[in-house]
Formats: sequence, C-alpha cells, structure tokens
Amino acid sequence: MKLIIAYIQPHKLHSVKDELFKSQIYKMSVTNALGCGQQKGYTEAYRGIAFEVNLLKKVRIEIGVNEDFVQGTVDAIIRGARSGEIGDGKIFVLPIENSIRIRSGETGKDAIG
Repeated sequence: MKLIIAYIQPHKLHSVKDELFKSQIYKMSVTNALGCGQQKGYTEAYRGIAFEVNLLKKVRIEIGVNEDFVQGTVDAIIRGARSGEIGDGKIFVLPIENSIRIRSGETGKDAIG
C-alpha cells in the first residue's frame, strides 16, 4: 500500500481528475495549498507599495492505492499536470503501514479498495 501525494497547478485539477478516472482511479482527497519551489514567487505592487508573493496557490491530491495501482496513478497525474514549465508540481510516493475502513472495520489492502 502506498500514499501518493501530488502538488499541482490549480487549473490542471480537472485534467488530472480526467486522467485518473481513465486509469480507473476514483478515490482521492483534494485540498488547496500554498507553497513555493523553483518558481520562487513574484513581485506585485499594491497602492504603490511593492511586495513579494512567494507562496503560490497549489492543489494537493492524496490517493491511497494498492501496489498494483502505483505506477498507473503516477503516470495519470503526470499526463494531466505536465505543461513542461517550471511549477508543474511534485509527486511523492510514501509507504502506508496500515489502513482501516471505519464503516466496515476492514484493514490493509481491503480497506483501500
């Protein structure tokens, strides 16, 4: 079992979801996030005062998958999010020690589905 965490551009969420659905990945959590990486932000002026915006809007997607779905999930996220420009995002793959479905009490691979 793995937890896949992806940070992507907000405007790419729809295309990433489409690619995940094509790969039969239907379960995910999506949250708004702020962050910076190589983009480093930008400078903006408000009422004549310049200030640096270095935390940019991102979307965080979390998906718990069984081993058979890891590569397909990663490939789908890349297909949906890639533009070839700085700021496309990052994907992290982490091991899951255990998972429990609250409704039924199932554990492990059965709980992820």
